[in-house]
Formats: sequence, C-alpha cells, structure tokens
Amino acid sequence: MKKLICLLICALVLACVVIPARRASAEEEYSGKARILLEASTGQVIFSQNADRRLPIASVTKTMGLLLWAEDLDSGKLSLDEKIKASSYASSAEGSVIWLSSGEEMTAAELLEAVIVSSANDACIALAEHTAGSEAQFVKRMNVRAEELGLSNTRFTNCVGFDDSGHYSSARDIAIVTAELMKHDVFRGWMLTWLDYLRGGKTQLVNTNKLVKNYNGILGGKTGTTDNAGCCLTVCAERGDMRLVAVTLGCEDDDERFSTAKELLDYGFNSFEKFTPETDFTKLKSIPITYGTLDEIKPIIKEQGVECVIKKGRAADVKYEYTFVEGCEAPVKKGQFLGEYLVTLDGAEVFRSEIVSKESVPKMNFWRCAQMIFKEIFN
Repeated sequence: MKKLICLLICALVLACVVIPARRASAEEEYSGKARILLEASTGQVIFSQNADRRLPIASVTKTMGLLLWAEDLDSGKLSLDEKIKASSYASSAEGSVIWLSSGEEMTAAELLEAVIVSSANDACIALAEHTAGSEAQFVKRMNVRAEELGLSNTRFTNCVGFDDSGHYSSARDIAIVTAELMKHDVFRGWMLTWLDYLRGGKTQLVNTNKLVKNYNGILGGKTGTTDNAGCCLTVCAERGDMRLVAVTLGCEDDDERFSTAKELLDYGFNSFEKFTPETDFTKLKSIPITYGTLDEIKPIIKEQGVECVIKKGRAADVKYEYTFVEGCEAPVKKGQFLGEYLVTLDGAEVFRSEIVSKESVPKMNFWRCAQMIFKEIFN
C-alpha cells in the first residue's frame, strides 16, 4: 500500500511538471510553414513566424482579384447586374468550379458570390477576362496592385492560385491585401454566407471558411488548398475597435489551418488593445539655426494622434524618447528632419515618428537683411 501511494504521488508530480511543458511548446507543434497576426487599421504585427517567406498560396490568391473587383465596383467600372459570358477557357477550369459551360451567361454578382463562397475557379477566370480582356491582362493588374501596396514577396502568374514556380506570396503580404480588401463592405454579405444556391437552386454554394459559422466577430476570409501550397487561410475578425487579420500558410490539414487562425485571433483580442501615444509638448524645445532669418525653430511631431497596439493594461508602462539634432543651418524647409519620437514598451518599439520643422526658414542674405532693417525702422 505504501509503495502504491508513493507511485501515485510521483505520477501526480510528473503530471504537474510535464503538462505545462507541453502547453509551453505549442508553438513548436505548429506544422505550417508561416503565419502572422496583424491589426488591420494600424498595420501593426502582433505575432509572426516566417512571415516574409515566399510560398505558394493556392486560392488565397483570389483575395487580390476580389480587391480589384471591389475597387472596380466602387469606381463604376463594374456593376453587379451586368451580364458576363463564360469563354471556353473559363469553362475548362479545373478544381473548385460551378461547372460553367462555354457561352453561359451569369451576372457579375452571381460569379462574385461563387468566387467568394465556394472559391470557384471558372467564375474567377470569367470575371478576370471580362474586366481586363484576358486572364493574362488581369494578372498584370494584380501584380501592379501588389507593387502599389508595397508587397515585396508577391508575384502572380494566374488569377486562381494554381501551383506554379513563379506564383507566390508571403503571410505578411497576404495579411496586407486582406486588410485592404476588408475596407470594402460590398462583399461582406457573401463572405458571411454559409450556404446558397445558383441557377434557381440547381448549383449549391458552400462556404469554404468554416470560421464563418462559429467565430465571434468574423468578417470573412479566403481558403486555399493545393498539393504544393498545403492548406492555407486568411481571415479577418473585428471586436470593438480592434480589427485583426490572421494568415496561416502551408498547414498539413484543414483542421490545423482553422484552429491556428482561431488561436491567433483569440490571442490578439484577449491580450492586446488600441493605444494612442501621448505628446509632451514641453519636450519639443526650439532648435537653434545659423545663417537664417530666424535664430531658432519650433519642431513638431510629424505623425500625431496615431493609434497603435499594446498589451492590455500596460499603458502606464509605455516609455517616450525624444531625440533632436543639435542645430541646423539655413535654409530649413518645412517638414525637414529635426529629430525622432520613439514609443516603447518593455524595450520593444511600439511607435516611431520623425520630429520635423514646423515652417520654412530662408537663409539670410544682404537683401533679406536690408528688408528686415527697414521693417524694424518703419515699425
């Protein structure tokens, strides 16, 4: 009996030691290739792992196409009720499809819903051809828009996400595209649609994003799966004033991509909050100027009132640093760099902005000197 009791005690002690260790190593258990959590309105990255690694992204590619079509709808270049005729090329698409036949007509709204809800490749190609003349031309638009958004690890060779050695993106780039797409409300209803039908009920559309059914605050997202890309997902959710984008690429199975995205979103909403850095104007002391029409100039923080994200309940621990140049020589231009404003928490950067000149100060010369003397005399 004594031996049995001792064994039970040892087992309990080992359980207390081993179980927390396994939980602590959850990050190592992630089998995907890359992931990121980004706050959409600030662009601030809350968590990342291999976020800039170039990877195949499967149908997550369609987020860029959807962004372009949202912009086309806003500008009037595309309307939801206009008819689009499917080409033989579009109808030949494989994978997830709505079985478009060559010459079949559908409205832009029907095709867009097919792309958003069930990731239909044939509908995507039909829209691309209609809005750009050909898929190749639409892909050029996609790459131009990627460049405009500053996506340095993205290149498209097709509009649907088929595996290709030259077709890739990164978790960070996808998060940026998703955040941009979510600024447009035009697709919100379809992104939150779980089940719908086309062709008078003959064609069923089932949303590939399982989080639509059960995640509080979900706004939408896009799935993608191919042999090379594995299981990929980008999703966006909003609670209060926080809008988060979670991206996971290269997961081994369907369950992992959704559980990983959910864990990232939960981590963001539970542990972080919006914060606006304060400005101590007494720290913004005048900078001396030599050879100018003024002896000194008042600096200002270039970006003020900008929101950022910090850990919940830590606002009192934020530190502020103001650094300035010792002086400057005229002429000084309005907006010229005069120093730096840095906000940190636990040594990590939270926000950074330049300190700049509030106005221009010209260089002193004979004529300016004479003008100033006469002005003083007459005053």
